[in-house]
Amino acid sequence: MERRWLKFVALTGIWTFIGLVLAIELYFSARAGMKGQPVDIWEVALPQFVRATMWALMAPLILLAREKMPLSNGLWVGGVSFHLLFSFVVMAVFFLGRMAGFALFSDGSYTGKFWPWALDNFYGRNIIDMAFYWAVLAFGFSNEIYHKYRSEELRSAQLEARLIETELRALRQQMHPHFLFNTLNTIAVLVRERKNDEAVTLVARLGTLLRMALDNTGVQEVTLRQEMDFLERYLEIQMARFSDRLQVSFAITPEAMQARIPNLLLQPIVENAILHGIAPRPGPGHVDVLGRVEDGNLHLEVRDDGLGLERNGRVKEGIGLANTRERLDKTYGARGQLVLRSEPGQGVSVQIILPYRR
Repeated sequence: MERRWLKFVALTGIWTFIGLVLAIELYFSARAGMKGQPVDIWEVALPQFVRATMWALMAPLILLAREKMPLSNGLWVGGVSFHLLFSFVVMAVFFLGRMAGFALFSDGSYTGKFWPWALDNFYGRNIIDMAFYWAVLAFGFSNEIYHKYRSEELRSAQLEARLIETELRALRQQMHPHFLFNTLNTIAVLVRERKNDEAVTLVARLGTLLRMALDNTGVQEVTLRQEMDFLERYLEIQMARFSDRLQVSFAITPEAMQARIPNLLLQPIVENAILHGIAPRPGPGHVDVLGRVEDGNLHLEVRDDGLGLERNGRVKEGIGLANTRERLDKTYGARGQLVLRSEPGQGVSVQIILPYRR
């Protein structure tokens, strides 16, 4: 309620100021035309304040007309033509209304026929009413741009918050008790089997992975080589857990390794491939990570030969993939793409295309 009152007071002040400016301008013009003779300022000012009041009342209707008939309609020709005609109609109606009011309430100075008299009294200053109409349209247009900007700014802030949450979620996932329990259990098995070297190696890999995750918290962009270093440490632990049930292969060109990509872009996708593709399989499974540069773009692909994501004839895209898609769209616009393909029993393929930047 308080904001509505503030808005009402602000609009009232704006239109009052416009009426005051018009009154002052017309007053000094009248004084110049009267060559020093006295001019009644209230007689000059009152019609201008009436004009400003009329436009203040008309503004919501003009903004509604702009909403119903955007300027861009008909390749701009239709919309602009409509508002040109409508602004002329509004100006003409207002002018004729003022003339009719003058004729009805004058002190007898009006004589003769109305239409010739109105035409003789039409002067260039009346065109300002058309300018007011287009000023209201411009205000509506700028207000729309402002709200779009604020909305985009809000979406950016929300996306940034989600990115931070994704990074922290990836870190939490690696530190998750279930994940740590399985890893430590694997280490315990190696120790019981007197495979001390393998156990020490796995402990070192776990520490390295956690340290890398902590070091990169808050980093928005890394090279593909850095991403692959982190991914390999993560996969070494997963391969130790799944033993011979998980096989991973990489096919990434040296040129692609130099590309800059969003931090933790591939790890959640590979994690999905293992958890939803390989883990449910009764036998061993395979995950491929591919990367190449082609036509100025970086092409990445993560695919598995698991059970697929299709459920009831539909491929369900999870939150991780949806966030990755929005992240690419926000960072690269139309040049960032994520394509998901899945067939039951034939695995999942996630393809990512983004501009190649070294």
